[in-house]
Amino acid sequence: MPNYQGVWSLSTHYQNRTGWPTFVAGLALYSGGYPGTRTNQIQLIDIGSGADATDFGDLLAANLNNAGCGSSTRAVTAGGNPNPATDTIQFSTFSSAGNATDFGNLTAARQALAGLSNSTRGIFSNGYYPGSGGGVNIIDYVTIASAGNASDFGNTTTGTEGTNGLASTTRGVISNGFGTSDNRIDYITIANTGNATDFGDLSVTRVKGGATSSSTRGLFAGGTEQSTKVNVIDFITIASTGNASDFGDLTVGKGGCPGANNSVTAIFMGGKPAGSRIKSIDKVTIASTGNASGFGDLLIPVNNGASSSSAHGGLS
Repeated sequence: MPNYQGVWSLSTHYQNRTGWPTFVAGLALYSGGYPGTRTNQIQLIDIGSGADATDFGDLLAANLNNAGCGSSTRAVTAGGNPNPATDTIQFSTFSSAGNATDFGNLTAARQALAGLSNSTRGIFSNGYYPGSGGGVNIIDYVTIASAGNASDFGNTTTGTEGTNGLASTTRGVISNGFGTSDNRIDYITIANTGNATDFGDLSVTRVKGGATSSSTRGLFAGGTEQSTKVNVIDFITIASTGNASDFGDLTVGKGGCPGANNSVTAIFMGGKPAGSRIKSIDKVTIASTGNASGFGDLLIPVNNGASSSSAHGGLS
């Protein structure tokens, strides 16, 4: 009950705590991208708040078509096209705004690659590098907590670029991209090394969309199919294998819209519809199905950057 001044006691607040609002933490970094020219900007998004992005710092160089992953404390970005393709790996600390720091190097310079991780190991797969003759099937891994060069993990089932990745605590899932004519999904066991295995198929063939996951469910959203921007969101159950199912639609068909999440809410940032690039962010609730709604905005309209989040499904 309130006191004579109308103020509720802490004990009364606690007894009525079922009415308190729920806040789920989780930070995302959007690194680099193409707002009309390569950018080195790193943007911070607080997924739990639903607020617009803020400036975090800068990458080592302007970059696009890079890939990201991370632990609960550290965001790692690798590869990309600062002109030409690079093998640079760099990292940021979620809790400390500032410029990225050198981490090491991939086994081969490449762009348009996929990133995924659990709490200890980061994976970077596929991509394209000059002279490769198309997409490659390389999978690299790093230990997120310790800087150093990447090591060979194995190979995906086919050479491809423009891929997307997501993970649970044990399993990584990677979609196909350019250089293939199918909608195949591969999977790996993150703690082991070895070649990927076929998981199933997406509902549509797509490249350069966005992907993210809780510990149980993975989402693949947007992308480009035969030069047409798609708004389709697919979902999979990561622990099983099989074809993806329809989840809903993005607010607009768009490519180059990297995903991030706090294990409850998934966001897909920016992208390029059939017209100009956009800065809007879409959101969905991972455990349900349905169409996306608006979340907030990036600082600038941009596509084809890298995303990392501090509370994704690989960390649960």
